[in-house]
Amino acid sequence: MDSDPLLPQRPPALTLSQKAAYGVGHVLNDICAALWFSYTLLFMQLVLKIPATTSGALLLVGQVVDALATPLVGYMSDKWGSRKTWHLAGTVLVLVSFPLVFSECGVCWMAPGLTWVAPLYYAVLIAAFQTGWATVQIAHLSLIPDLTPRQAERAELTAIRYTASVCSSLALYVITWIVFHVTRGGMGMDRVGPGDVFKFRSIVFVGVTIGTVCSIWFRYGLNVPSHADISTRHQVNKANARNGKAPSQLVNGLDFLRRSSLYQVALLYMASRLFLTLSLVYMPLYLDESLNQDVETLASVPFASFVASFIASLAIKYSSGFLSSKMGYLLGALISLAGCIWVGTGSSAGQSLQMYGVAVLLGAGSSITMVTSLCITADLIGPNTDSGAFVYGAVTFLDKLFNGIAVMIIEELKCEDVTLCPHYYQDVLAYVCGGSALLGLIVLLTVFPFSRNIFKSKGSNIVVG
Repeated sequence: MDSDPLLPQRPPALTLSQKAAYGVGHVLNDICAALWFSYTLLFMQLVLKIPATTSGALLLVGQVVDALATPLVGYMSDKWGSRKTWHLAGTVLVLVSFPLVFSECGVCWMAPGLTWVAPLYYAVLIAAFQTGWATVQIAHLSLIPDLTPRQAERAELTAIRYTASVCSSLALYVITWIVFHVTRGGMGMDRVGPGDVFKFRSIVFVGVTIGTVCSIWFRYGLNVPSHADISTRHQVNKANARNGKAPSQLVNGLDFLRRSSLYQVALLYMASRLFLTLSLVYMPLYLDESLNQDVETLASVPFASFVASFIASLAIKYSSGFLSSKMGYLLGALISLAGCIWVGTGSSAGQSLQMYGVAVLLGAGSSITMVTSLCITADLIGPNTDSGAFVYGAVTFLDKLFNGIAVMIIEELKCEDVTLCPHYYQDVLAYVCGGSALLGLIVLLTVFPFSRNIFKSKGSNIVVG
């Protein structure tokens, strides 16, 4: 039985229905994120015929808005309103804006001669979507410490949340494959083009419908403690931390900014996230433009990558008793590099089959580095749980900003004439993603000093954003 000198009456354990209701609260965001990273550039460039540079700039707008909105929404949601109210507000904003991102320009008919109207139209929609997405993310994430003071239950909620995220991404790729398969042409090869708006609209409609049902389940199936109970619990947790830990171990949120370890871990997480994002964004474009693959492959290859990602995350979970976070990251980075080398050196013969092997390596490597970098972040936070949100926010801000900048630079450097650089996206996967994995390895060497335990690690509470 749990005991706590400052909190003698602890709330009852969460029921299975409560845990399930919490787990589905981020499904809408996860489905939209899978679509956003995997198919936004593909849709804009091949369907809407928006230039590559402009498409990259629009994705950058989304990432910058997301980066700025995340800490702002976090601060405001701590001060005003309930978590579920903020979650509802963000959900409505996502539902209103995201389906329009994957549709034809709704106002361009008013000014057919002005080329800036379409980019401005989509920029406004993307900004609204990313603001809503960040609101849902922060509201859902911050509910974990509010729902329970028990570390075991918090870890379980995090695991349920991550599982729901992976399953949502897998479901999205299954939906995409079904839509492309049902609507494919009769010649055996069907390339993405301007006539495929309805396909993406159908994918978004099915995905958003699933997400909406899950959001309703979350709202009416989850009971959240009152604001007064949550405030009391946070004060007690802070007092317990001060009573149980040496003063030198307790760090204020802003004091972390004066510690080099924060920037080391931020760079490590950024490298991991950059690898994951770029492999998601450019794998479909590589399949379509470099390998001339059928549209069904645009769904089946990412699906294989996510299956590998899911299996790898389970392997890391069960190996945490004998493998430290840093050794796990090293393993994931090496797997990632192997996938990038395979992309860069693969022969043209049988490349479509080779791509499934590459997808498995990229998915497994990105999953391992993402999970272990979050473990290292949790090790950095240590007993300073009241500053955990600040640390995660600082690390996430850097990741979202640089992801957008990287995509913008890649699209800016792309040749306007595809025949001049027919292997451009192959090079992006091989060298840019490979460079991200290599950067993570270099930063990892600088992280070792603040935790030398390599082969044995104690469990960390991982929060997947």
